[in-house]
Amino acid sequence: MSSQPPQQEAGVLEGCPMWPEEFARRYREAGYWRGETFGQVLRERAERHGERTALVAGTERWSYRELDARADQLAAGFRALGIRPRDRVVVQLPNIAEFYEVCFALFRLGALPVFALPAHRSAEITYFCAFTEAVAYIIPDRHVGFDYRTLAEQVRGTVPTLRHVIVAGDAGPFTALSRLYADSPAETWEGPRASDVAFFQLSGGSTGVPKLIPRTHDDYIYSVRASAEICQLDGSSVYLCALPAAHNFPMSSPGVFGTLYAGGTAVLAMHPSPDVAFPLIERERVTITALVPPLAMIWLEAAKARRHDLSSLRVLQVGGAKFSIEAAQRVRPTLGCTLQQVFGMAEGLVNYTRLDDPEELIVTTQGRPISSDDEICVVDEDGREVAPGETGQLLTRGPYTIRGYYKAETHNARAFTSDGFYCTGDLVRVTPEGYLVVEGRAKDQINRGGEKVAAEEVENHLLAHPAVHDAAVVAMPDPFLGERTCAFVIPRETRPTAATLTAFLRERGLAAYKIPDRIELVDTFPQTGVGKVSKKALREALAKSSSRNATPTRSN
Repeated sequence: MSSQPPQQEAGVLEGCPMWPEEFARRYREAGYWRGETFGQVLRERAERHGERTALVAGTERWSYRELDARADQLAAGFRALGIRPRDRVVVQLPNIAEFYEVCFALFRLGALPVFALPAHRSAEITYFCAFTEAVAYIIPDRHVGFDYRTLAEQVRGTVPTLRHVIVAGDAGPFTALSRLYADSPAETWEGPRASDVAFFQLSGGSTGVPKLIPRTHDDYIYSVRASAEICQLDGSSVYLCALPAAHNFPMSSPGVFGTLYAGGTAVLAMHPSPDVAFPLIERERVTITALVPPLAMIWLEAAKARRHDLSSLRVLQVGGAKFSIEAAQRVRPTLGCTLQQVFGMAEGLVNYTRLDDPEELIVTTQGRPISSDDEICVVDEDGREVAPGETGQLLTRGPYTIRGYYKAETHNARAFTSDGFYCTGDLVRVTPEGYLVVEGRAKDQINRGGEKVAAEEVENHLLAHPAVHDAAVVAMPDPFLGERTCAFVIPRETRPTAATLTAFLRERGLAAYKIPDRIELVDTFPQTGVGKVSKKALREALAKSSSRNATPTRSN
């Protein structure tokens, strides 16, 4: 399959490749795209469910009617501040109720959230704001000991388009979110179309800083609706959002949005530890939640001595990284609930094991696609389809898989084929039942417990240090996180220490999960036959190296 930039449909946001009209028409006719927007979905649920609890966060308990009204008031406040349709707004909020009222207010207004993670720091946030020409940045005052207002000061001094910093909590020199609610938002305005871009998510890509993923109301709501159906959500469902709310997994698979679509209740946990989550499961009678494998293993250990009643839990979803068969087999006997494996990506394709699948399929595979129109192709390095059951690189296209990243024409030519397939970078094989088994990654990326680390991004930061001649970042196996990061560094005349390089990366504002777990100083890199750095050989050398030669930088 050859590669070229996909065509852009007339009238859409500039820089956002969309589905060709023949595909858009097919997806509408098949009933995948129903012309719904997020603002309309919430309004309809508020009219239907009224006083039913929609969100629980700390001491806050909001009904559907309250969430809908707060979104209206906040949308009017954003508009009065000068935020307009298609304006980009970087949203960096933790698992607090304000995250969702901000989302729905921006959706209703037609402004475009850019979802950043709480772990991101100045390197990432400055890039997101500058690249998208964001007009506003929404943050908490403090979270897990970090003052986001200090970060906002740095970013605002660098990005000229950033007119507003809005703070949930003590605003300091900025605008308090609590002051923006209009008492009676009488003004009306034309909302977005279902085919419009609704927001931007971040890729876990392998090259440099994350790419921006444009998701439309049409395509994302289909994914949310279908996920809620597959996971059998209804008005009695109670979903615990334990992972960071801005992640695609707890947002839509089925996540909080799927729970709200189904008329259920979403409960927010400020931390995913058993000490926080188990009491919430007991108190709120949680029926479904989602974890990455390292957290799932912590829960399985903690449950052995549990004091809390977890009997309401019917489904534990595990995704973000491959879950070992041995750990998967422990879920049902330990927690008394069904395991559901989830394999997906923010770019689109999501696979689930079904709740009524045989246990063998549940523990040994990562599920099958949501849609019958999710097209799957598994190819070798030359782009030829492999034989059934063989491992190859996963390509996909479908009604909720994007056709290109935002303002990334050159990268899109590599990441998407000429006929619209997204090259995921995952190595998979397909079982006779049509289920996917994930075997690894073809892209230069480390999956650190579900957090994706692009090797090139970390390498570029290391190369900025005056004592570093060259750097190569690779994955090393880890029984807990699946993979950790190791940076091989060729020093210049002055040899830096691991501690020096770690401090340097922190000073450059790199998110903590991207800081290498281990740093090795070497004289040369092994090379391939064509003279490129052989990361395969580095990984093999790493596996053979003794503990006395290792230079760990941290143990978390």
